[in-house]
Amino acid sequence: MSLVGSYVALSKPLVATFPVLLLAWLRFGIAGLAMPHWLRRPANEPPMTRRTRGLVFLESFLGNFMFSICMLFGVSLTSAVSAGVIMASLPAVVAVLSWMFLRERITARVVMAIGCAAIGIGLLALTPAHAVAPGARTAAMPWLGNLLVFCAVLCEAAYAVIGKSLTGQLGPKRISSLINLWGFLLSAPFGIWFALRFDFDAVHAGTWLLLVVYAVAASIWTVWLWMTGLKHIPAAQAGVFTVMLPVSAALVGVLVLGETLSLMQLLAFALALLGVVLATWPARRE
Repeated sequence: MSLVGSYVALSKPLVATFPVLLLAWLRFGIAGLAMPHWLRRPANEPPMTRRTRGLVFLESFLGNFMFSICMLFGVSLTSAVSAGVIMASLPAVVAVLSWMFLRERITARVVMAIGCAAIGIGLLALTPAHAVAPGARTAAMPWLGNLLVFCAVLCEAAYAVIGKSLTGQLGPKRISSLINLWGFLLSAPFGIWFALRFDFDAVHAGTWLLLVVYAVAASIWTVWLWMTGLKHIPAAQAGVFTVMLPVSAALVGVLVLGETLSLMQLLAFALALLGVVLATWPARRE
């Protein structure tokens, strides 16, 4: 989760250089070159059923492809700090999806957490226009960036819920490689179209290095770490650690990208983190 928050913030310089759909395609392609051997089914792993194949596709489409598109477009139109505030609603959203699809009970503390997240996000509407990536076409609409980041939260929450089901059927490495392959195929038509019109010679060496780090972190390290963890702990317990996503995104925005925390953003971030604490604090055992 710390890595996810970091690369969400560090993707701002990348979306200032590459078209978003080209960036997503390059990410999946670079990561795919590093793990083709992970696609092979281990001898002790049963063949995939039709349901498992469907879950793999949904895991990639929602948690990989759509998350990348919404997140990259979103951070190009808003600040990394604001993105961190919105992503702090992730534990509450996971709780809601778990109630809707897994029929898990929502406690009073989770309801309060959802309220804190909603108020924190709402306060962003009162914040003056955020700094946006250079060259963004719709710089006058930071609300659209915030909306897209929240759509990314919905995709990431679905990723967390579906991932728990997949870890009972497939190994973490194979899940990582399969959903990355689907992401590459889904983004290929758009990526190829933009690649034929893009001037790659104008990209600096440092940007290429950042792109490689982003691709490896987003498609290999974070997915493998998350799926390996889910094999050993319940999904609800894993939700505790999503607190590191908004914290690291905001810290990178302030310490690395030179963004500042306004009073309203600070209040929104504090409310969002309060919601995280309420949603993830361990319940007292009988």
